[in-house]
Amino acid sequence: MGDQDSRPRWRKSSFSGTGGNCLEVACAGRTIRVRDSNSPELSELTFPDPAWAEFIAGLRG
Repeated sequence: MGDQDSRPRWRKSSFSGTGGNCLEVACAGRTIRVRDSNSPELSELTFPDPAWAEFIAGLRG
């Protein structure tokens, strides 16, 4: 596998508008990576998969 295969696939919410404050999320094994879509070169936040699942469940609940 080359480097391209190991790059995360970033996804932006379908609710993101044009020019708004948007986040992108990528799965990297059992870690979730989050970044600012307007400044992807800046630092990312990382969350263990269980913590991210709990966060999403809290949003839905």
